[in-house]
Amino acid sequence: MSPVDHKSKPRGGTDDLPPDIDLEDEAVEEIVETVGPDVAFTAIDWTPHAGDAEGMIGAEVIQTLVKRLPNAPGVYRMMNAAGDVLYVGKARSLKKRVTNYAQGRFHTTRIGRMVRETSTMEFVVTRTEIEALLLEANLIKRLRPRFNVLMRDDKSFPYILLTGDHVSPGIYKHRGARSRKGDYFGPFASAGAVGRTINSLQRAFLLRSCTNSFYENRTRPCLLYQIKRCAGPCTGEVSHQDYAELVNEAKDFLSGRSQKVKTEISAAMQQASEALDFERAAIYRDRLAALSHVQSHQGINPATVDEADVFAIHQEGGQVCIQVFFFRTGQNWGNRAYFPKADPALEAAEVLGSFLAQFYDDKPTPRNILLSHGVEDQELLAEALSTRAGRKVAISVPQRGEKKDLTDNALQNAREALGRRLAETSTQGRLLAGFAETFGLPKPPVRIEVYDNSHIMGTNAVGAMVVAGPEGFVKNQYRKFNIRSTEITPGDDFGMMREVMERRFSRLLKEHGDVPAGDAADGSADDMEDDISGSFPAWPDVILIDGGQGQMTAVRKILADLGIEDRVVAIGIAKGQDRDAGRERFFVKGRDSFSLPVRDPVLYFVQRLRDEVHRFAIGSHRARRKKEMVKSPLDEISGIGPGRKRALLLAFGTAKAVSRAAIEDLRKVDGISEQVAKLVYNHFHES
Repeated sequence: MSPVDHKSKPRGGTDDLPPDIDLEDEAVEEIVETVGPDVAFTAIDWTPHAGDAEGMIGAEVIQTLVKRLPNAPGVYRMMNAAGDVLYVGKARSLKKRVTNYAQGRFHTTRIGRMVRETSTMEFVVTRTEIEALLLEANLIKRLRPRFNVLMRDDKSFPYILLTGDHVSPGIYKHRGARSRKGDYFGPFASAGAVGRTINSLQRAFLLRSCTNSFYENRTRPCLLYQIKRCAGPCTGEVSHQDYAELVNEAKDFLSGRSQKVKTEISAAMQQASEALDFERAAIYRDRLAALSHVQSHQGINPATVDEADVFAIHQEGGQVCIQVFFFRTGQNWGNRAYFPKADPALEAAEVLGSFLAQFYDDKPTPRNILLSHGVEDQELLAEALSTRAGRKVAISVPQRGEKKDLTDNALQNAREALGRRLAETSTQGRLLAGFAETFGLPKPPVRIEVYDNSHIMGTNAVGAMVVAGPEGFVKNQYRKFNIRSTEITPGDDFGMMREVMERRFSRLLKEHGDVPAGDAADGSADDMEDDISGSFPAWPDVILIDGGQGQMTAVRKILADLGIEDRVVAIGIAKGQDRDAGRERFFVKGRDSFSLPVRDPVLYFVQRLRDEVHRFAIGSHRARRKKEMVKSPLDEISGIGPGRKRALLLAFGTAKAVSRAAIEDLRKVDGISEQVAKLVYNHFHES
């Protein structure tokens, strides 16, 4: 395809376009940036005149807009009156696709509700349907429309990095942009899989894992050398040439030439044994054992599949599980289960197809993708991924042989993972129902927020909030609050909780307004559809406070001042006698404090919530305390960034020496101008 050309015309020329489309529209720049510079892309961001459909909603507004749509490929966005994007879709012909919505005849309740809530639409005309597919996937991930199939776990995958910017390369776990020079191997399904593989590779190839600064400052080998996990290149225990051979062997193994590496090590062991050098032979024996350990923990290692991702989908109980296995260099590098948000009425092919487009939006694509079910627009998706990757990508549904065994194994894993999730969800549902009954709530809560503080004698104080819902803890909703107020007496837990509550609910009122009426619903069908479409309420049904009557008095006053005391149920959890688990006292408005039976499941549930907020609060406090411990006086100087700070410390050794330096000495440091030198000098010399 040709390079990006913002002004080029869609296929078929301008005859298919309405006369008011502006080929010079500035919004084109934003759309091109959305898709990325690696994809040739031409788009016209176009919205019909707003006045044409003023005051209309649903099928009426769509009928008005469709009259002036082009017969060209593109992407459409359906939005409600508040401007929230409800749905993002792509079409080979925008006019034909949107006409289907305008007719008012819908196959599913989901589409009918989506159309009824639509108050306006926006369109992007693309040059090809491939570009429309790529843009659609990117917009879905960025905008997260409630009626689309949504990935809920979009973390990047970890890799193994063998560095290439040092005389003695190291082996590290890497996640994110590949900005460092070296060889990257992966992806691996989880950080744990990478850690286990690196540990075994260190035993097999004796590669270092220390930082370059640690390496440069060693005068004798570290503990890893003593336990035979490193060859000790830092202190010359192994020559650079011999260490380079170890690095090359590791590259061969990770590149799929494992049998060659094992044969060479086995021959070296035999040679050392024949020379009666049994100590050296034992080292080779241990290395062979480590390599076998790596491969034995990889499960299936196919003989005919060198590089592939295997996807299998299973639907049950209104939920979906997609299991992904990663095979690289003929080795199994782990698997991961995904549970995307999708309407139960959607077929497996539609869910899996939408998932694949989003999955590879920002990830490298293998040469082969094996599926348990065929997907819609399979050839188009393969062509789009090939365009993005710059090489051929094949998508297939195996019918026999080893590849079929791989998809069957992935499908079995998907069934089991979804079965476990359904069991956990069912248990969580029963716990929430019991929670509602115990504390007198009208219905099981959908969002529970739990709060706690952590500090040491008032220093580095942190407030923490964790969130739980019908599917367990919702970690992307966790929040921490660095206590800022200077008026709070150090160690004043009431004052800290007051600040946390004020900041949390003031912001909630500002961003989401008052508690929506839907939050007070009683489990209607609309509420169920909201949950299916992927929304999670911003407002809590219940807040749990780790504290007794004093804490609850402070919290209720804040809620009353904000006018939401009757909208959110606040419950206090006191430690009870001797601070023993099981003797907690609960404080609820309108009731005397009470305890629960020691073996009550609801008590265990509340204890889990409290323990989780403890863990999160303490972890946040420790992170802040650690940051304060390594803080330098130079950090307080405005205009002194990491580069200048590093230059000053290299020149003077310590921050204390910098504070004693004269302006003339400061000016001699690279990157320090006369103005910056005066700034540093004045910071330490107020007089």
